[in-house]
Amino acid sequence: MENTRYDYSAVVTRVPFELPGRARVALWIGVNIAYFDIGATEFAAAGVSTAQPPDVFHYGPRDYGNRVGIWRLMKLLDRHGVKASVLLNSDVCEHYPLIIEEGKKRGWEFLGHGTSNSILLGGKSEAEERSIVSATLDAIEKSSGERPLGWLSPALQETFATLDILAEEGVKYVCDWCCDDQPFSMRVRKGTMISVPYTLELNDIPAFLDHHLTPVQFYEMIVDQFDTLYREGEEQASVMCIALHPFLIGQPFRIGWLDKALQHVRACEDVWIARGRDIAEWYYEKYLSTKSTEGKKNLVVGGNEE
Repeated sequence: MENTRYDYSAVVTRVPFELPGRARVALWIGVNIAYFDIGATEFAAAGVSTAQPPDVFHYGPRDYGNRVGIWRLMKLLDRHGVKASVLLNSDVCEHYPLIIEEGKKRGWEFLGHGTSNSILLGGKSEAEERSIVSATLDAIEKSSGERPLGWLSPALQETFATLDILAEEGVKYVCDWCCDDQPFSMRVRKGTMISVPYTLELNDIPAFLDHHLTPVQFYEMIVDQFDTLYREGEEQASVMCIALHPFLIGQPFRIGWLDKALQHVRACEDVWIARGRDIAEWYYEKYLSTKSTEGKKNLVVGGNEE
């Protein structure tokens, strides 16, 4: 089946992608804050549980993230002056309201990430999916005071209707499609949608749970990725994401290596440390507004013909 959401675009054929202040790299930190039902049998990061509820083996460590890990991560990001973009299960608003309040104080962004990481979109009917998306966005807006502009599906699972539903609900960017280092526009039935680069590589779930990497190796991956993109940024700017889960990166033996990685990034000039929405808004204003695209019909920027 052909992918009709976007066209193929080779990075070597694109005109240079520009960021504010001529930055070489835009870095955003995606913090996944999740809620798991203790009676659930499905844990997005671990797949389907073989244990009967309550699955304490999977539930307990994830609850550590909301009780301890997130607060350790907040302190670290505060020291570096980083405003996080939170991939948020809306059930967190009800069960852990203190996390929302502290994120708001820091100017963190909240994206939709489903109601719970125990409820995935895959296999849902369009009506069921629309109900989940609407409930997620409504709950986050009520709790945070701002309707999410961005979305990451639980376990990055979509249906063929997901993007259309999101666009109709006012979502402007999606992070599920890890296929580029630059934003690009996507086709939807109504409205507009762009992809902002997320990551399954610099992501602590695959790194630690699937590949069994050490904290030092995760640090080295972040530094190596950044150094390559920074060098390439002399000619072609890019977006880099670090995807984190407080129950993993918030462990005492791991958090220090994230600190070292951020020290490395912040020591370099021409780096824009932003939130996902900042990157999306920049792309919309610079490349998708009527004024910015006037007279540029043949240019290819960020994977799309303008």
